[in-house]
Amino acid sequence: MLNRGSIITEAGVHPNVVGLVYVAAHAPAVGEDEGELGAKTPSVLAKTEGAIKKTPDDFTYLNPADFPKLFAPNLPREQAEFESRSQVLAAAEVFNTPLTVAAWTTKPSWGIVAENDQIINPDLERWYYKRAKSHTTEIRGASHSVYESHPREVAAVIAEAARSF
Repeated sequence: MLNRGSIITEAGVHPNVVGLVYVAAHAPAVGEDEGELGAKTPSVLAKTEGAIKKTPDDFTYLNPADFPKLFAPNLPREQAEFESRSQVLAAAEVFNTPLTVAAWTTKPSWGIVAENDQIINPDLERWYYKRAKSHTTEIRGASHSVYESHPREVAAVIAEAARSF
């Protein structure tokens, strides 16, 4: 469930990686972090008080009551509720850890903008992908769970990326 664009941005420098596909994801540059950039272009999530919960040992998750409307509004309600109870917690520090490398500066990339993303502001997604010179696809009406709600469109972008090598 956790789509970590920062992870592929750093791991993508591995010599076996030839390109990157961002699916409604962050793509920070060296020295930047998701929290800092997200604060400059806040999402609906960032403006929803109490939506992000934190455990005593500093892991975060979405409030299960908010999950369906923020993360997966275009999935069947039962599925979104199941996913809200199945979240993988994220260490809070990962959102504010600056990147040390950025593969998109040296490798081709593709980006999918989920036009109704409530987790990452779609304008921030557009900005990331424009800056990275990504081949960008916008999926109308898609939420952050775009890979589930629009699997064919997402698969088509991944296939296009794979065919380019």
